[in-house]
Amino acid sequence: MLKARFLQNIFLVIVSYVFYGWWDYRFCAFLLASSIVDFLVGRGLGKTEKPLFRKGLLLISLTFNLSILGFFKYWNFFTSSLNSALSSVGWHVDIITLNVILPVGISFYTFQGLSYSIDVYHRKMIPVKNLIDHLCYLSFFPQLVAGPIERATHLSPQVLAPRSFSSLLAVDGCRQMLWGFFKKMVIADNLSLIVDRAYAYPQYATGAQLTVATIAFAIQIYCDFSAYSDIAIGTARLFGFDLMQNFAFPYFSQSIAEFWRRWHISLSTWLRDYIYIPLGGSRVSPFRRSMNVMITFLASGVWHGASWTYVIWGGLHGALILLEKVWTSEQTLRVQDVPGGTSILPKPKVLLRMLFTFSLICFTWIFFRATSLSDAMLIIGKIVTETVRRSSVGSVSELLQASPFVQNSGVVALVVLLGSFILLEWLQRHQAHPLVIGHWRTYIRRIVYTILFWVTLYWGTWSTGQFVYFQF
Repeated sequence: MLKARFLQNIFLVIVSYVFYGWWDYRFCAFLLASSIVDFLVGRGLGKTEKPLFRKGLLLISLTFNLSILGFFKYWNFFTSSLNSALSSVGWHVDIITLNVILPVGISFYTFQGLSYSIDVYHRKMIPVKNLIDHLCYLSFFPQLVAGPIERATHLSPQVLAPRSFSSLLAVDGCRQMLWGFFKKMVIADNLSLIVDRAYAYPQYATGAQLTVATIAFAIQIYCDFSAYSDIAIGTARLFGFDLMQNFAFPYFSQSIAEFWRRWHISLSTWLRDYIYIPLGGSRVSPFRRSMNVMITFLASGVWHGASWTYVIWGGLHGALILLEKVWTSEQTLRVQDVPGGTSILPKPKVLLRMLFTFSLICFTWIFFRATSLSDAMLIIGKIVTETVRRSSVGSVSELLQASPFVQNSGVVALVVLLGSFILLEWLQRHQAHPLVIGHWRTYIRRIVYTILFWVTLYWGTWSTGQFVYFQF
């Protein structure tokens, strides 16, 4: 076992680059280049106090990182949009589109690298003196490709501090990893087949099928993305690192604003601290505040993908938050508070708020999941206009058969599985994750772990694709 911190960091850098290069070794070049540029910018910021030089160095980091991100992720989107716009006014210009591979997780490590440069510029931390330590910070493999998006002020000090193996952290990390594998393999992957079947050809799906598929996608993307965060956090604990919480039971939120305090917390707080607050935050006029909210959420949509559907998805969330502010001035719960209150059963008013908020979120997910804007409008039209028919139950049952779990165990078993999952999350919502059950009797804990382990092996889907957020 490596005891020297520097040797530990060298080992982590090596395994992280092997891990990242497993997809395509060429991806490592961009990760390395981004790391070196940010490291040199940080060193430069630490040696000068001249405002003009400091701004110039920060601009180098911003330009370099955002240029790489923009080229790989948005070049074809902007060129295609520009071609369409010019064609609509009679100008036929063929701007070249490129067939390039999007480096896995580029949005995540780009934002993490910018966090370092910006925080050093604002003197929130001192620059890292050793390149290996900075490479370790930016390439740390558990959260490299899908987050959480760590802040330099949180993760970098852990990279620089002495670390030793902790059995308590390791055991809890294994529990969280087990919960993550269960959510991904049993719930998310089974639901993904149902969603894909309806959303691939929405013109052939019924309104009832699309409604069920949309709800299924809401559960799928939560279980898929939060599962990766659980696995990343748990794996990091095996190496003595503490990554930030990325999800805090978001579907128990009573408003869209609260939802964004609980969903993808590392991204929402990044956008808040590096876009919303620098724009003026809420310390400006109501109109400027509204503009700041919309800019922040449109940036969130663009970050997720190069498509107008993602832009609309982000804009809808911004608009809903602004409408909530007009509709009620009542403060929603903070992420530190227990979602839905501390009672075993939610109060009727609280339950209605949660269901209404979940319904709004499901509506916005249509734009996130649909392959095109026309498909999204078609899906919404079918859901809204088609009435419930006698064949609805049959069509929904036919859709659910796309899942191997349903094929082997039946629709009722799927409903029981999802109900048990929601119930366990509700009962454990005051914990960091549902398997924080150290206060339970030992034999009960072992039964729970054993059941989850075998359920994951037996009903887990082994042939589906990668995590959803790998594409971002």
